[in-house]
Amino acid sequence: MKQFVISIRVKNKFGVLSRVASMFSRRGFNIDSLTVSATESEGISRMTIAATGDVYTKKQIVLQLNRLHEVISISEMPYENSLIRELLLIKIKNSSERHQEIMDTVNIFKGSIIDYAPDSFCIEVTGESSKLDTFISVVSSYGIIEMCRTGAVALSRGSQALRQMDMGYLNVYKKD
Repeated sequence: MKQFVISIRVKNKFGVLSRVASMFSRRGFNIDSLTVSATESEGISRMTIAATGDVYTKKQIVLQLNRLHEVISISEMPYENSLIRELLLIKIKNSSERHQEIMDTVNIFKGSIIDYAPDSFCIEVTGESSKLDTFISVVSSYGIIEMCRTGAVALSRGSQALRQMDMGYLNVYKKD
C-alpha cells in the first residue's frame, strides 16, 4: 500500500464535495487528506485528494470519479514530478526555560511564529507531510495545546497545468 495524490478539476456547484466524499464512502476508499480551493478559471474548483492503496485501488478511484458529472478532469500527481505541500498551524506551550529552544526549533524547520503570548506560541510551518510529522514529533515534548493541518495541495513541476489538456500531460484522465 502506497500513498498517492490526485488533483481533480470540478464544476464549482453546490453538492460536488458531498458527491465526491460519498463516492469514496460507498466504495470503501479512505481519504487521507482532502483540500478544495478556487482555481484560475471562474466556475471551476480544484480538489486535491491524498489516499492510500495499491495500483488497483488508485485505478478504481479514478474510474469512479470519472463517472461523476461535475468532474472535468483527474490528474495523478506523482511525487517526483509534483510540488506537494501542507500547512500546519500549531499552538505550543511557552516557558522562559524553553523559550530559546522553541525558537531555534522553529527556525530549523523554517517555520514562523505568527502569534506570541507569555504562555504559548502559535507557529506556522509548511512543507511535505513528512516534514510536518517530524516537526510535530519534536515539539510534542514542549506541550501541544492545539493544532490543525490543511492536507495536501499540489502542482505539477514546470509549465504544465491541469487546465492545459492539449499540452499532453501524461497522467491526466480526461472525460469523454
